[in-house]
Amino acid sequence: MRIVIGSDHAGFHLKATIIDHVTSLGHEVYDAGSYDANPVDFPDIAKMVTSSIVEGKADRGLMVCGTGVGASIAANKVKGIRAAVCHDVHSAHQSVEHDDVNVMCIGAQIVGAWLARDLVAAYLAAEFSTDEDFRRRVRKLAEMDEQR
Repeated sequence: MRIVIGSDHAGFHLKATIIDHVTSLGHEVYDAGSYDANPVDFPDIAKMVTSSIVEGKADRGLMVCGTGVGASIAANKVKGIRAAVCHDVHSAHQSVEHDDVNVMCIGAQIVGAWLARDLVAAYLAAEFSTDEDFRRRVRKLAEMDEQR
């Protein structure tokens, strides 16, 4: 898969670990910034990450900020994006399987490198369920996008 990864300054150091891990899993990685630990606004990074997905340049995205919450809020402002904060392995895979999440957000101040690797592996290995209940619900999310 083609994975776009972005972080603000709070997630900058963990992002490097995640990039190495995603690459080791055989995925193509695009780094959308930030490129150093200087303060940056997470909505700007979210815009770059989500643009890559919406434009078809990336299949899924990862965002790392302090808690994951700000990144998730910003990403979900973009039509066609379904972002979720995931700090446990179950949520990391189930968010894709049940909700077709295309951006997973992680809090660098919440999880360490070892858990981040497990979260990313679960997220990237997951596939959207063929169960009609889940498909119907995601179609309803798309309809909500159209009403904006």
